Amino acid sequence: MKKIAFGVIMLSLVLTGCKDDKKKMESEETVETEVVKEMEKEVTESTIKKVYMELESRSGSTAKGTVTFVEDSGVVKMDAKLSGLTPGTHAIHIHEKADCSAADGTSSGGHWNPTFQPHAKWGAEGGYHKGDIGNFEADADGNGSIALKTDEWCIGCGDEKKDILGKAIIVHKGADDFTSQPSGAAGARVSCGGIIE
Repeated sequence: MKKIAFGVIMLSLVLTGCKDDKKKMESEETVETEVVKEMEKEVTESTIKKVYMELESRSGSTAKGTVTFVEDSGVVKMDAKLSGLTPGTHAIHIHEKADCSAADGTSSGGHWNPTFQPHAKWGAEGGYHKGDIGNFEADADGNGSIALKTDEWCIGCGDEKKDILGKAIIVHKGADDFTSQPSGAAGARVSCGGIIE
């Protein structure tokens, strides 16, 4: 009888030990899974880059606004919101230098054109500047917005043909005609902001 009781106790200890080992393994697997998920989250977050900038009035205008660039998985999305404009069509471009010190915005240089293409409408078959964003409409209150999504830009990647850091956003008094060289005859630079991270 003592042998049977002893055997039952031993069997019970072995089973308890196995259960404890199983719990320990499950606990370790859970911790490991959580660590992997956290690492994946950090990698995903680090691939998303964002630059927010404010545009200031130039050339005696009251035009101003904000522009946000977000890069995710190799695609950059630009959202610009403008105010203080005259109602009608206005051009918006990326210019060569993040320098808005001149009263007329000319310190930002010409259109950003790292591929040495003719000025044209974004996506034109014959080529276009990487800074040729296009036109947008300002309503009766002088407010307007424009958005663009492209894999032809990057934020801080170091590729001279794609990297928008160190450039400027310029809003023009008039519309871009998409044909006049080198800048589309869009008129005075009424608002300027540097793309700086």
